[in-house]
Amino acid sequence: MASGINELIDQLDTLIKDAWSLPLSTEKCILDRSNALALLEEIKNQLPAEVAEAKRLISGKAEFLRTTREEVEQLRQQAADECRRMVEQENVVLEARKRAQEIISAAEGKAADLRSASTKYTDDLLRRTEESIVQSLNAIRQSRTSFRDASGWEN
Repeated sequence: MASGINELIDQLDTLIKDAWSLPLSTEKCILDRSNALALLEEIKNQLPAEVAEAKRLISGKAEFLRTTREEVEQLRQQAADECRRMVEQENVVLEARKRAQEIISAAEGKAADLRSASTKYTDDLLRRTEESIVQSLNAIRQSRTSFRDASGWEN
């Protein structure tokens, strides 16, 4: 006989279409009973196998969908974890840059303070040196004047 249910149904359809009509009737016909019953029996025999195969395919589809959903969820979780890690890493980098900028600003402030202090110290040192030199020059001038007066020497 035939191999698939669809082919068997096609054969049954052809058997009915090709059957002789009864005189004065378009709805009733004469069929080869044994041939029609054999086709129906073969359909009955194959139908449970076809239904079982359909159930197996549906079950396989459900298992495939479940597995695919699990894989998609796992990939989504991995992507979320990677995103979180990258954001945390970015935050660490931003925090490090912020801290570096704070350190640089503090160092620049200290350098400016040191420059100011060293400028003030140097200016004060030069002022005192100048005052000391002026006092020494005045003392030398006084000594020279005293010396000239005492020796009677005029220039």
